[in-house]
Amino acid sequence: MIRFEHVTKRYPDGTTAVDDLSFEVARGELVTLVGPSGCGKTTTMKMVNRLIEPTGGRIFLDGEDIAAIDPVQLRRRIGYVIQQVGLFPHKTVLENTATVPHLLGWKRGKGRERAAELLDLVGLDPSVYGDRYPEQLSGGQRQRVGVARALAADPPVLLMDEPFGAVDPVVRDHLQSEFLRLQEAVDKTVLFVTHDIEEAVRLGDRIAVYGQGRIEQFDAPAAVLGAPATPYVADFVGADRGLKRLSVTPIEEGDLEQPPVLHLDDPLGRASARLAEEGARWAVVLDSDDNLHGWISTDRTGASGTVREHARRMEAWLPVGASLKQAFATMLQHDAGWIAVIDKEETGRFLGVLTPARLHEALRRSIDADVRAVPRTEVELETVSKVASA
Repeated sequence: MIRFEHVTKRYPDGTTAVDDLSFEVARGELVTLVGPSGCGKTTTMKMVNRLIEPTGGRIFLDGEDIAAIDPVQLRRRIGYVIQQVGLFPHKTVLENTATVPHLLGWKRGKGRERAAELLDLVGLDPSVYGDRYPEQLSGGQRQRVGVARALAADPPVLLMDEPFGAVDPVVRDHLQSEFLRLQEAVDKTVLFVTHDIEEAVRLGDRIAVYGQGRIEQFDAPAAVLGAPATPYVADFVGADRGLKRLSVTPIEEGDLEQPPVLHLDDPLGRASARLAEEGARWAVVLDSDDNLHGWISTDRTGASGTVREHARRMEAWLPVGASLKQAFATMLQHDAGWIAVIDKEETGRFLGVLTPARLHEALRRSIDADVRAVPRTEVELETVSKVASA
């Protein structure tokens, strides 16, 4: 959708902001441009909508050389969100959101209808917020309006320049989550500029890590964190890149252990015998459809009755595909030595449990898989037990 071919930006004083840049962004892909201040990432983005003109090379939008497109018409085809939002203070939220549709000649009613749809999509009820003015909104709400305005004319491409940088960390985290949800719904091609590697990792399908005017590595977040291409990238992503990688490594079924399983209507006598036979101190409890219900420990299996009467509700659980970071956080939140993992369907079918040891193995396997360019299932780890038995 976006293609750079040997693009350079050099200023009259001899400063080279971007040097021989070539890369592609696929349709529907969210690419984060990350690097320190002055590295050329914002210049790169602004050349896409010709707010800055390159001094060399070519940029293509959906196969068309943007140099041949009128700049004003080009910008009306591209959504643009900046850190300070830039809302018109004298216009209501609904009027701000409908700005581009009105510039494109949409009928007033159609433009306002589209604006209302977008406000609802970004989590702002148009009946509540539509008639308010920007000064009546919080910083996070203004950012949402900025995103809605950028999407109002349904542009295929969205450019975002540090859009969440001016809000506090809690609001920023919430905006990032909401934007990921929104991107799933609208499926735009996005260039997202940030100086924060954690934001880049969380949001990007791929990350372009900038040095001075050049891209040092352009890859999936997991690959950037697990196998930095250069010492510069390794230093930029930080010594704690293994922890950061937890956020982009999903739980897979192959990571799970299979503990003893009981059902709600099992007699406690049978449950006690089962746990003793397997030398286990606890078991997962399922309903008749094998959906997760809870768990039971040996201190509750000596009584009479059924498992149903003594099982505890399961608080520490996640769906398969959730990140290892979420898994680790859930363990800490519930002071749990393991978490249950269910399928992604609403039924909650039990798949297995993730323990701290398996979480660590999953992280190591993911890193090795990227280094060797093979699936995680093909990675065999060397563990203490394997070394001892060799």
